[in-house]
Amino acid sequence: MPRQHASRQHASRRRGSPGHASHGHTTRRRVSPRRPSRRRATRRIAADLALLALAAAFALPLAWVLLSAVDPGAGLRVRIPDGLTLDNFRAVLTPDITYTPLLNSLLLCGGGTALTVGCAALAAYPLSRFSSRLNRPFLLTVLFATSLPITAIMVPVYALFVRVNLIDTLQGTVFFFAASQLPFAIWLMKNFMDGVPRELEEAAWTDGASAAQSLIRIVLPLMGPGLAVVTVFSFVMMWGNFFVPFMLLLSPDRMPASVSVNDFFGNRGMVAYGQLAAFSVLYSTPVILLYVLVARRLGGGFALGGAVKG
Repeated sequence: MPRQHASRQHASRRRGSPGHASHGHTTRRRVSPRRPSRRRATRRIAADLALLALAAAFALPLAWVLLSAVDPGAGLRVRIPDGLTLDNFRAVLTPDITYTPLLNSLLLCGGGTALTVGCAALAAYPLSRFSSRLNRPFLLTVLFATSLPITAIMVPVYALFVRVNLIDTLQGTVFFFAASQLPFAIWLMKNFMDGVPRELEEAAWTDGASAAQSLIRIVLPLMGPGLAVVTVFSFVMMWGNFFVPFMLLLSPDRMPASVSVNDFFGNRGMVAYGQLAAFSVLYSTPVILLYVLVARRLGGGFALGGAVKG
């Protein structure tokens, strides 16, 4: 009897019980690949719609600027102009409206950017190459300085500039521009500088190069993308700053373009929209040109993987 019972169990295992087969069949239905694929397709469609809505939110203001600049009857609505005209550009291309403010902006932002990049490189080099207990507290202090609101700083800065005779001067505004952008520039510069191998500097030190020479001739040329990022970031942040030059500069002939754009808004709500759009196009041109010039550097990498081999 036990042998017959064992043989029956063995035969039933080989054939497979109906309950076991049905249980496996229901399990395969639960993990059907169609449902996850449908969910993924739904998520992709939702993500695409969200991205399209976000792109439209950014594209509509740009479309308004471009179309209104050549529209003789420009208004607040985005519409295709009935006729194209360059009268809006002719009206703003004057020394008082465009040339002098743009020149002041180039002097302020160019000088502030150069000062910011130079000071950030000098400050980031010892933080990147030398270990100290004070590195982390210093970096945290610098990070805290980036979170301070500019409106709270301007009151003591204005009083200080009055005492040292820097109020209503381009050089004083350049100094404050550089000081306000320096904390974040140091963070960016240090992160890019950490990617340059120290072995290259050690080889230069063996040949008799000093720390300053290794920084100028080895580190900075190899971190070209980092310099480009810091330069573009600093210049763009200064270029669009309205509050700082509005507070520190008093003479109309020293105002940058970021402040003179306020002249297009009348006291009674009358706005020359076509001229405002034309001035906006001209005002954005230097930033676009700067990005085009450094776009190749931004897209490049350090490519230093094999520089220390052999």
